[in-house]
This record gives sequence, C-alpha cells and structure tokens, in this order.
Amino acid sequence: MRYAIICYNSEAVVGAWSKEQDDAVMARHGAVMQKFAAKGKLGPVARLMPTTTATTVRAGREPVVIDGPFAETKEQLLGFYIFDCETLEQAIEAAHGLLEETGALEIRPVHTFVAGSGLK
Repeated sequence: MRYAIICYNSEAVVGAWSKEQDDAVMARHGAVMQKFAAKGKLGPVARLMPTTTATTVRAGREPVVIDGPFAETKEQLLGFYIFDCETLEQAIEAAHGLLEETGALEIRPVHTFVAGSGLK
C-alpha cells in the first residue's frame, strides 16, 4: 500500500529558519527518504512553495480564480512524501522520522487515480 505523509506547519516558523536550520531539517528528512529509496519504496516527494505563491479556484455558479491562498488554518500544507509500506504501522514509523520539525503529519492511503506521464 502506498501512503502519503502530508506535512503541515506554520509558514512563519519554517520561513524564519536559517539556511543552516533548513539544511539540517532536510538532511534528517533525507535520511528517512534514503531508507525507503534503498528498498525501492520511495515515491514522489514535493516541497511546496509558500502559500503567498498560491492561486485558489473556488467552485460556485461560475468558478472564481483568486490570487493568494486564503487558507483558514494556522498551519499550512508544506509538502508530501509517498512511501510504499507493508502496513500502516510502517508508515507511522516513517512519519516519526519526519515529525521533529513538522507541526503535524497526516498519513493517508493513496489510491492511484492516474499514474502520471513521467514529467521531467
């Protein structure tokens, strides 16, 4: 089963990290990724740009496109990992390795809707 581990934190907190702090966080996350990559169990990983770069499309009679995120949350979606795990417990173990600097991690099973076309 593939599991998405979705990372949330305050952009103000993450944005205030020094380059050294950010590099250290990414090195710790890299160790978790390497463990799964070595077994061929690491899927896509994405770090999202800040919500200030977002555009929102809202449903309604006529779809509305709005500059900006307009997220009504204290923590923003920062990015995600896809791990191929035998069990939910294994996905939880992977999340523990990513949790230190992350405000919250959501683990959700992934059902592949469209596998993709191998974007480069």
